[in-house]
Amino acid sequence: MQLHDVVDTSAELAATRSRNAKTAALSRLLGDAPADELSAAVAFLTGRPTQGRIGVGWRTLAQLRRAPAPSASLTVAEVDRTLGEIASTSGSGSTSRRTRLLHDLLARATTEEQDFLVRLLTGELRQGALEGVMIEAIAAATEAPADLVRRAVMLSGDLAVTASAAASGGTDALERFRLEVGRPVRPMLASPAESLDDAVTRLGEPIVEYKMDGARIQVHRDGDEVRVYTRTLREITRSVGELADLVRSLPCERVVLDGETLALTDDGRPRPFQETMGRFGSTADEQVRELLLRPYFFDCLHVDGNDLLDAPLRERRAALHEVAGEHVIPGEVAPDDPATLLDAALAAGHEGVMVKDPDSPYAAGRRGRAWLKVKPSHTLDLAVLAAEWGHGRRTGYLSNLHLGARDPDGGEPIMVGKTFKGLTDELLAWQTEHFPELQRSRDDWTVYLRPELVVEIELDGVQTSTRYPGGVALRFARVVRYRPDKEAGEADTIDAVRAMLRG
Repeated sequence: MQLHDVVDTSAELAATRSRNAKTAALSRLLGDAPADELSAAVAFLTGRPTQGRIGVGWRTLAQLRRAPAPSASLTVAEVDRTLGEIASTSGSGSTSRRTRLLHDLLARATTEEQDFLVRLLTGELRQGALEGVMIEAIAAATEAPADLVRRAVMLSGDLAVTASAAASGGTDALERFRLEVGRPVRPMLASPAESLDDAVTRLGEPIVEYKMDGARIQVHRDGDEVRVYTRTLREITRSVGELADLVRSLPCERVVLDGETLALTDDGRPRPFQETMGRFGSTADEQVRELLLRPYFFDCLHVDGNDLLDAPLRERRAALHEVAGEHVIPGEVAPDDPATLLDAALAAGHEGVMVKDPDSPYAAGRRGRAWLKVKPSHTLDLAVLAAEWGHGRRTGYLSNLHLGARDPDGGEPIMVGKTFKGLTDELLAWQTEHFPELQRSRDDWTVYLRPELVVEIELDGVQTSTRYPGGVALRFARVVRYRPDKEAGEADTIDAVRAMLRG
């Protein structure tokens, strides 16, 4: 397959907001792709090479660009192979070899192909091939059931691997994907509820648990081997040795647990979220490393040979209590007074409660209505699009943030407001130091960023507005915290923002 076929399809995706049109364009391309190039084509169109990030920045690529090739000659297989060589090159002389490989690749690319490759390698490729659209396209191209493709993606964690399996082995290959201890699955997600009463009424006799202000973890144990993953499936085992030791002590041999972890004060109250997240970094200072993390597990996906993904929550919860005991998150099944549990959670310094359907399976990677989160304040996770230089006491600091909601069809984030409220002196200094690393462009007043950072925003609500392209604007927005545990693809959608319109 020629690279220009992928580039042309990418342009077609960027030119439409129609989900059906995107799916049709993708399925045509994937249907024509040879089996050995399908995974690379899928990876390229979802904006992430099969090798992941290869450590090449915008500035390096800009310096290497030369006059484009007069005609297209690159194939998808050649590009994928070259990127693999670049990613695997290390040791003495590696810098010059990587530079030469990149130079030769860009020299063979046309203008449109150069632009595509630069955006692909810098994480700037956002033309609308989001996971949901790509799953539908893979299903259409391979004539496989979409639900089966979706499940295989959630269990494999890889769209490209799933596409290759569907093309080479069809339904049988997709059905062979299973939960594997040691390979993380995408976490099940919750949707916001309008109120506690609404959530309880919607789910009947639900399970109500504390909603903690911690970091999501997924823990896999196979004998003495323990692996701990974040919500983005990044392994952090070396940074959280106390969690691994605790899981080794549980009364089982093989287990997969889902939960939260957080650092506590001496009186048992949660420390700020940033202190918990600080433990996950490789450059944590000695004071941060000394903070012990406490796990609170709320789901069990596997125990001693029994996969529980499809079992109802009530069964998974019973297995969880047998395995995790005192480390299960506080909660009750069909409490007589859910409001009392909410008050207790808030009094202990937590965010609110989760209200869960006891009959629901574990829908890996999905945000449905089986889990509902209840918090006393309205918050949204939004992408940071830009920051304006401050005035007065904030002169010299990047301050006022431009905020965007995720386009559910994969386009650029949609701006919904600005705010400088809630920014501490520490955050102002951090923004000013780090935002230039994400700079797309700038003018005299504003630094425009690649939309990779997620920030949690508290607000009083939203209102209709012609000022922003989404038709809505945030009311009295203020910064709560940055969310380094979330990727931009996990930000709230414009649909979620519009759903907050009063009336």
